[in-house]
Amino acid sequence: MSAVDLTGTRRGKRAADAAGQIALIVGLWLLYLLCRHLFEGSEQVARAHADDVWSLERTLRLPSEATLQGWVLHSDAAIQVINGIYRYVHFPAMFVTLALLYVRRRDVYRWFRNVLVLTTGLALVGHIAYPLSPPRLEPGFGMVDTGLEFGQSTYAGKPGTGFTNQLAAMPSMHVAWAALIAFTTILCLRTPWRWLARCMP
Repeated sequence: MSAVDLTGTRRGKRAADAAGQIALIVGLWLLYLLCRHLFEGSEQVARAHADDVWSLERTLRLPSEATLQGWVLHSDAAIQVINGIYRYVHFPAMFVTLALLYVRRRDVYRWFRNVLVLTTGLALVGHIAYPLSPPRLEPGFGMVDTGLEFGQSTYAGKPGTGFTNQLAAMPSMHVAWAALIAFTTILCLRTPWRWLARCMP
């Protein structure tokens, strides 16, 4: 076999492997979305769970999310930036990280992919077993739905409508994915700037 044929064979195998990885990740993600939507749970149960979690947080004297949110409510610009990150960075950051690791750090890519699948799968079990209404849907908790307030909400309609499960507040995949990306960034890079990745979660 000539060098040209060998090169073509290697490229074909790499392309097939890349296509397989894309199909695997997209397929698992679609399965996750479907299951999360099908097993959304009762809004009444999710609200009762939210009350339980809120009461537990107060009993443990944990910081109030309302207090934390209050730090930025005075700044419309800050809220719009944070809302924009929530809406536009979450998924692209994950796909970009997967692509970069696949191309540049194949050894880390497989570990990252496996941890991603495991944590997302475990979160799905949590969402099904313990539907939980998020604070933005609980006005009694004293928090503002800034997405709705500023027209940057990623959620259309009430819980139970659309394809997004709004009663899956915890475990938060936004936090889990951001933490995983930050950890991997710090692990893979050598520049001192890598520590800024800690800001993402």
